[in-house]
Amino acid sequence: MTTFRPKYITFDCHGTLINFQMAEAARDLYGDRMSEQKMLQFIADFSAYRLDEVMADWKPYADVVHNALARTCKRNGIEFKDEDAQMVYERVPTWGPHPDVPAGLAKVAKEIPLVILSNAMNSQIMSNVEKLGAPFHAFYTAEQAGAYKPHFRAFEYMLDMLGCGPEDILHCSSSFRYDLMSAHDLGIKNKVWVNRGHEPANPYYGYTEIAGISGLPGVVGL
Repeated sequence: MTTFRPKYITFDCHGTLINFQMAEAARDLYGDRMSEQKMLQFIADFSAYRLDEVMADWKPYADVVHNALARTCKRNGIEFKDEDAQMVYERVPTWGPHPDVPAGLAKVAKEIPLVILSNAMNSQIMSNVEKLGAPFHAFYTAEQAGAYKPHFRAFEYMLDMLGCGPEDILHCSSSFRYDLMSAHDLGIKNKVWVNRGHEPANPYYGYTEIAGISGLPGVVGL
């Protein structure tokens, strides 16, 4: 069976490549105010509200974090402070990669151009990309696209900028809700799900599963 060799491998950044530590930030802020069970619910609510916020029209990511955290606090009966949201937002560019990422990316980058499509701000993304330890052909943000994933417009912006079609890329993400469902609907047939444990498998969307980026070279025959 012939291995698909894409023109580009496109990636979600935060969560897939970067160790996305929103849960840890929430624990640092509120962990001493509630039981572990309630903390887990708070973390789940914070994740859900962030998704709900990006489904609206584009706004700065600082506002996404602020609104999502305020709504989560209200739902859980916790006092919200503006400076708490600002602290969480300012942590984002300090986060580095999952341990499996740098070596896997470096091996693939020798043969195939790598591209990032991130729900990030222009002012923050470069700090995260620099920590990945591999050269990237391009990185595109929600700020540039004027839309956050899972909006189709974010993916369409990336494809337009690359000058290619859905059939030309392999899209790699740890999230169905932000990436792989939209990729499927847009006709991106070649997809990789990095199973980071934060979403259940969903075979309907057609993908190759890997446990970490160290498994990616094998997917493309390297």
